[in-house]
Amino acid sequence: MRGGARPGGGAGLWAGDSKAKGLDLEEVEHFKMRKIDLCLSSEGAEVILATSSDEEHPPENMIDGNPETFWTTTGMFPQEFIVCFHKPVEIERLIIHSHFVRTLRIEKGMSEEPVDFEQWIEKDLVHTEGQLQNEEITAHDGRATYLRFIITSAFDHFASVYSISAEGRAVSSLS
Repeated sequence: MRGGARPGGGAGLWAGDSKAKGLDLEEVEHFKMRKIDLCLSSEGAEVILATSSDEEHPPENMIDGNPETFWTTTGMFPQEFIVCFHKPVEIERLIIHSHFVRTLRIEKGMSEEPVDFEQWIEKDLVHTEGQLQNEEITAHDGRATYLRFIITSAFDHFASVYSISAEGRAVSSLS
């Protein structure tokens, strides 16, 4: 094939294009496999449910990329929120910045709708007086379209989540 012809026609990047664009095959594969923060609203993530909402600290603050904003619970536990990726993803690592969260359960859903969640991770967090909790979790079997975060207990009457970060990549299917 010559002149940028693609197998089966069509547009898009394929290995034959790498030399024409000055990329080697390894750079092309790296681009296709790049890991991003899947939980950012700028990457298409959305908080589709939260059990409490304060107009000054809405749930969207957890995924806005701003370390100064946060979502706060309004008391009583459990409290939960669901993050939708709008596409299948493979999560390799989670980072949660929070305050006063004692026990956190994370469930994942792989269907097209936010139903049929399965328990994935449960962590007891350490109380950090006067500073944010910074919980890093290496994820195994992290394919999902939705994540449900359930704060089952807290160290105070209220808890807050400053950010949820999911390092990973979009995948072509859930099979």
